[in-house]
Amino acid sequence: MSHDSTTDNPYTRGIAEFVSGLRYEAVPEEVKHRIKLLMLDSLGCALYGADLEWSRILQNRLFAIDTTRACAVWGTKKKLSAPHAALVNGTQVQGFELDDVHRAGVLHVGAVVLPALIPLAEMKKGMSGREFLTAAVAGYEIGPRVGICMGPAHIASGWHSGATLGVFSAAAGAARGLKLDAEKTVHALGIAGTQAAGLMAAQFGAMVKRMHAGRSSQSGLYGALLAQAGFTGIVNVLESEYGGFCTTLSQSKDNFDLKELTAGLGETWQTMGIALKFYACVGTNHTTLDAFREMQAGRPFGPRDVKKIVIHGSQVTVNHVGWKYVPQGLTSAQLNLPYCVATLLLDGDCFVDQFTEKKVADRARMALAEKVEVVHDPAITALGGKFRHKVHVEAHLNDGTVLKRTVEAARGSEKKFASDAEIVQKFEKLAAKALPRARVARLRDAMLGVEKLRDAAELARLMQTA
Repeated sequence: MSHDSTTDNPYTRGIAEFVSGLRYEAVPEEVKHRIKLLMLDSLGCALYGADLEWSRILQNRLFAIDTTRACAVWGTKKKLSAPHAALVNGTQVQGFELDDVHRAGVLHVGAVVLPALIPLAEMKKGMSGREFLTAAVAGYEIGPRVGICMGPAHIASGWHSGATLGVFSAAAGAARGLKLDAEKTVHALGIAGTQAAGLMAAQFGAMVKRMHAGRSSQSGLYGALLAQAGFTGIVNVLESEYGGFCTTLSQSKDNFDLKELTAGLGETWQTMGIALKFYACVGTNHTTLDAFREMQAGRPFGPRDVKKIVIHGSQVTVNHVGWKYVPQGLTSAQLNLPYCVATLLLDGDCFVDQFTEKKVADRARMALAEKVEVVHDPAITALGGKFRHKVHVEAHLNDGTVLKRTVEAARGSEKKFASDAEIVQKFEKLAAKALPRARVARLRDAMLGVEKLRDAAELARLMQTA
């Protein structure tokens, strides 16, 4: 078997040139406004996540073995080395299924970019708010493009895309934050790409799924820091026919499209395609939950009225969230569609208060989840990744009524983006779990006015407890 030994890298280099060459002035005003809201949301998610069990285990274990006290662990008094801070903070952002998602690219973007970038601001004194925002945009633009290139088959084959793709977003943001030139940015991407990992089986009850984003962020940070020092990576990490990211993490060459990696760079802004969550569960479930909210607004009904529920969705929806619900902890409940539907019908919401160890094993919830069936609709799968969350929902009631709703885009999605006020309200509610009200307000104002900061490390200082 012969393997391609060329090192042609038009796509990896194209990405690197965009990242290293990006300037604050080149970012459209609507993108600057949007990314500040997206970043604010991620910080709220991280602060809420600081006191979760899996976060505390990581914080305490790493604090015991890492004696460097340089970078903030958000929502705590602790400090760690930059790579370990990235690992913990990324875990906290993704810690409770509350954070952003680029649906077409299948990536939680803030959870991988910000935990790598903010420690750099702490280490590299005087990174201006404008430089910070520019670096963040670089990171937010790249990972989703790799996801679009890979297509829905990537996650369908068992890779946790939020982890595998995330290394490229983290490396891009960190490389721009360090002001690496294009050559070194190529190496940052090549070092990060070979560390890509994450298995979807983690969704069935394991804490380790929470850690995937943090590990991905850490890998991207390593890529940028090592490349800065002259360490080399795979220069054609995305293109290589043997052992490259795209060929190795795809089932076949028909499943990825390299052209998507650089399509529209600097013209089509993927940051505008990032959605926010208003339910504390995996993004795949949100269209179905919105369908029930719409149904109940038109014809009120409760759990006792339900005979059965049928949800028609894509193959990714069936595989990712449509399995039979069995209590296996909070992670499993947050990723399971029947549980989330039952929860919405019983509690009228599916936010942070709905996910407790007691509730995920509640008999009434489990009985209602048994009435929910998730079936494959080949026509939805055929629409491609951009429509993978589309659902046709049928609620069969005991009186013979059948209510139907089709939802393509969830509340907070790029097609139905939330108002500034809704996003700020969510941030304040989440951040208040870790910080006093006055500090929450200062952090909110600092992030929404980040371009005015003389030193972006102020964000890290504001996220530490007294």
